[in-house]
Amino acid sequence: MSEWEAVIGLEIHAQLLTESKIFCGCSTRFGGEPNTHTCPVCLGLPGSLPVLNKKVVDYTLRMALATHCAIALYSLSARKNYFYPDLPKGYQISQFELPLAEKGWIDIEGNGQAKRIGITRIHIEEDAGKLIHDEARPVSYVDFNRTGVPLMEIVSEPDLRTPEEAGEYLRRLREILRYLDICDGNMEEGSFRCDANISLRPKGSTGLGTKTELKNMNSFKHVEKALEFEIRRQRAVLEDRGEVIQETRLWDAARGVTLSMRGKEEAHDYRYFPDPDLIPLEINQEWIASVRESLPELPEIRRQRFISQYELPEYDAQLLTSSKALANYFEECVRIHPQPKTVSNWIMVELIRELKRAEKEIEQCPVSAQDLAALLDLIREGAISGKMAKAVFEEMFETGKPPKTIVRDRGLVQMTDAAQIQVVIEEVLKNNPDKIAGYQEGKTKLFGYFVGEVMKKTQGKANPKIVNEILRQKLDPSG
Repeated sequence: MSEWEAVIGLEIHAQLLTESKIFCGCSTRFGGEPNTHTCPVCLGLPGSLPVLNKKVVDYTLRMALATHCAIALYSLSARKNYFYPDLPKGYQISQFELPLAEKGWIDIEGNGQAKRIGITRIHIEEDAGKLIHDEARPVSYVDFNRTGVPLMEIVSEPDLRTPEEAGEYLRRLREILRYLDICDGNMEEGSFRCDANISLRPKGSTGLGTKTELKNMNSFKHVEKALEFEIRRQRAVLEDRGEVIQETRLWDAARGVTLSMRGKEEAHDYRYFPDPDLIPLEINQEWIASVRESLPELPEIRRQRFISQYELPEYDAQLLTSSKALANYFEECVRIHPQPKTVSNWIMVELIRELKRAEKEIEQCPVSAQDLAALLDLIREGAISGKMAKAVFEEMFETGKPPKTIVRDRGLVQMTDAAQIQVVIEEVLKNNPDKIAGYQEGKTKLFGYFVGEVMKKTQGKANPKIVNEILRQKLDPSG
């Protein structure tokens, strides 16, 4: 059986977070009543003329600089001609021969090694509308609210070799887009969409096989699953001495298969030509410099800073910087409670567990960074134990109350008076002479029994450190 290698390239469409559309003043807000965010320009009515939204260019330049692209000082808008019911003008305004940015790259991690993935081009274009199919009748409706919403298309080089690499590349791109505050990265709402081109070739070959394009993948998991299936499907075709057909295929998530949709279009099928209603886009060095100055600290730089400044393990730094909001949350918490590893542990274990359980993002977290820091201060001061703190944190997450309020209302203040704890310990020892004899005969595991009894009698409020110290003095007076 021949050994095959997958060659994968991804085309990402990122919806830009502008308030108005790319060529008109209509709202880009998601979820409006159908056909209410429209005007003559985005509907392509006769006599209407498009005007490019400057913020769309600013946002695209931010991404181009963040991904090391060469920025074109002169670029053109082009008409991409095709007929589909959700395209009111009969063409889509995009860029073709002269895109805004080219020849960039990002680094990803694969099998413990860094790998550089090339970016062929980044260009701007308008979105199409949305078809809604009536399940009760053989009728379809069209909603033009999305028509003219600004998109940035990011086309990778065919440098990806596995579904896992493709998933990692997508996550890294989404991470950068969200750090730049130019796209919310919501795949389910369609503001971050991915098409994948994939072909197989014999291992060691430098040529390219016949590719298929995969669509309809609305999560990282679906992208990886679709690519896995397509690799198996193409391998089976080639090993049976068949030919892979160049086509567009849809991912059916319910059945876990890709299905043929249509023959794959080539560039000439779209009859691209420069849009006569839009002047060329000219960028100067001053514009590029101003955008560069506005860039935030990017995820990889922040990751390395977390490792050096806070002395965190690489794993912690990777997770904490996976979103800008989470990284900000961590740094605010550390500002108040300057014990980075403790803060990291609580965020990675307790906080993220509760967020997953509640199906919430960090931006929706009911526990503020200030309140988490206050809870950790209570542990450090000995006011509550670590075990108590976990119960308090769960209530903080459920109610949004600050930790001191919960500790006070539930009477959870830790017992730290050594004399008071000693009274309880003496009572436990008095009631368990047989256990004392067993311990002194070498059954040292009984120490945990005594600790447990003391904690039970104090309802978990006794300071564990003081309990351990007094018990050792009582049970090992010579030691």
